Parts: sequence; C-alpha cells; structure tokens
Amino acid sequence: MKLEEAIKSSKFRDTRHKATLNIMYTAYWLKAQISSQMKELGLTSEQFNVMRILKGKYPEQMCVKDIGSRMIEKSSNVPRIVDRLVAKKLVKRSTSKEDKRETLIALTDKGLEHLEASNKVMDRVSAEVIGINEKEAELLNELLEKLRKTD
Repeated sequence: MKLEEAIKSSKFRDTRHKATLNIMYTAYWLKAQISSQMKELGLTSEQFNVMRILKGKYPEQMCVKDIGSRMIEKSSNVPRIVDRLVAKKLVKRSTSKEDKRETLIALTDKGLEHLEASNKVMDRVSAEVIGINEKEAELLNELLEKLRKTD
C-alpha cells in the first residue's frame, strides 16, 4: 500500500519528509503485524524481545539493566515485562552471588519452548508480511543502517 493511501495525504515537504513518514508508518505497521501474531501466543512484542535477548546469553543469566540496554524499544519498562514473564513461568529470577542488590534473569525450560514456537511464528510473519527478496532485504538493511549512522 502506498503511503499516500495509508495516511490519506499526498502533501509532503519533500522526498526526505515522505521517507521519514514512510519509515515511521512502516515501523508501527510492522509492530502491529507482529503484535497480533504474538498475542495468539500470549506474548507482547516486548516480552518476546526480552526472551530473545535472554536466549542470546543462554544458559547465562542477565541483569535487568543489561536486558534494557539491548531492547529494541529503549523506553520499555523491563522490570514490569520481567514480572509478567515470571508470572507465566517463562523466566526466573535469582539474586547475584557477587552483588546481592542485583537481580539476574534467565529463561526457564518452558520459556525456551515458548520462544522456539514464537520464533517459528516470527519466521512465518517475515516470510508472509515482508514481501521482499534477500537482495532487497540486504539493500534495505544497508539503507536503514546508513540512516542511523547519525546516532
């Protein structure tokens, strides 16, 4: 769908302005696509992201601060997300032996299984929703990384 159709406007200051709006619109659109699929698995996209981060360090545990620094959405409330994952028995908390003030988080066996199922859903969403081939994906990645170089 063209951006003009989606936002019902064709007035842009210039091509960069349109590109900015297009990126923002597409990011929210993609998040909505992913969120609807994750909801069927009983997860939010933020919960999935925390579990994905923990899997990257598995079997090691991670502190909340380190998880937060790796989140896609930096404004996420990681302690609240972890609370919900603990309640679902997908992650567990423990206290650091080195620093009793530090709480460590790790995936449970149930969490690993749930993450595996979630990854299959994400693979399907990627294949069905993101209608570009490998070469186009490579170019898109390069362009998006170029855009963020100003960080």
